[in-house]
Amino acid sequence: MTVNNINNGVPKTPIDNQKLSQQQAQNKGAAAQAPAQQAAAQATPRQDSVSLTQSAQQLNQVQKKGSEAPVNQEKVDRLKKAIQNGEYKVNPEVLADKISKLEGQIFGTR
Repeated sequence: MTVNNINNGVPKTPIDNQKLSQQQAQNKGAAAQAPAQQAAAQATPRQDSVSLTQSAQQLNQVQKKGSEAPVNQEKVDRLKKAIQNGEYKVNPEVLADKISKLEGQIFGTR
């Protein structure tokens, strides 16, 4: 049985012992530095930071304004009672007109 030439006829390059020794020394030096770097990283407290996108900041401002807005609790209670009793009626034309006006204000079409 014949064995194919693995290196395709190219002679095997000799090992450069000096280069090998240098690489091993570098690897040992890096391995010795790793625990020192880990100890330094553990000694220094991490400082986390958070940054909000502009849209998140705007949403936060809107939520604050909404929670600070005055509420007519008497009107809210009256509407709740009317809804619970089935007495609250919605006028679809008025609702559609108000939605249209609101969208015009939001998107600047009116």
